[in-house]
Amino acid sequence: MKKHLHTKNSPAAIGPYSQAVLVDNLVFLSGQIPLNNKGKMVEGTVEQQAQQIFTNIEAILVEAGGTLNDLVKLTVFLTSLDDFEVINKIMMLRLTRPYPARSCVEVSALPKGSSVEVEAIARISLHTKLHT
Repeated sequence: MKKHLHTKNSPAAIGPYSQAVLVDNLVFLSGQIPLNNKGKMVEGTVEQQAQQIFTNIEAILVEAGGTLNDLVKLTVFLTSLDDFEVINKIMMLRLTRPYPARSCVEVSALPKGSSVEVEAIARISLHTKLHT
């Protein structure tokens, strides 16, 4: 089973891609930058931007019938690895143990001048009713 996911509670894709794709019980989320659900960039600290990103990820997972607890892998892109501890702090606030696997890399630039982007993979229960 393959299904493209979309929720109005997370920003629309800004290119030719889906917010997420569900394949069997795996949810592959596109990279999230700190846009609110109206597509406006969240200004402020990297911490505030990361909070918005996890809010977006959570909204997409809810649409798939899951939660942040279903995350199994995160890839974090930062324009400065000086913000590594900020990401750790947000993950400890928003996620529960056992934490998902994670990679974190520094990049030269991100879409719309963002300082942080996070892509994710989650595994949801096959018995969960999907929203339509």
